[in-house]
Amino acid sequence: MKRILAISCLIIAVSIAGAYAGCGTCDKSVVSAAKHNDDFKTLVAAVEAAGLADALSGDDQITVFAPNNDAFSKLPEGAVAELLKPENKNELIKVLTYHVVPGRVKAKDVVKLTSAKTLEGSDIRISVDGGKVKINNAEVIQADIPCKNGVIHVIDAVLLPKA
Repeated sequence: MKRILAISCLIIAVSIAGAYAGCGTCDKSVVSAAKHNDDFKTLVAAVEAAGLADALSGDDQITVFAPNNDAFSKLPEGAVAELLKPENKNELIKVLTYHVVPGRVKAKDVVKLTSAKTLEGSDIRISVDGGKVKINNAEVIQADIPCKNGVIHVIDAVLLPKA
């Protein structure tokens, strides 16, 4: 009987481990996952400068449309440095929260939407054209990075809210 119980426990443990195998972000917050990915160095620096790291690491489920380093490099020269200045913190918060939608919205659900309200308060446009998902004018280049408090979708441009 003990042997059967031990084997059953082993099977359950292996099944659970298998479900999360290869998921290096499932146990991390969206901020922690971004910190462990070199493609998000600029985004992480901005989140930390804005003082949003703790807020985006909480228990509330969120979806982040995360611009990678290349996306930030497409901004006009000096724009990132200007946003990171302490006197521009409110503008930086506005830009960053425009990339965050409440709730865990996976790709299969994103494609069914035409818009979503961001934490900044404005709506982002969502469209699908030729199999490509667009958030405003940014293309989703990697979807569904699972995190313990939400999901990350990587985008190829920085979203800027209307002034």
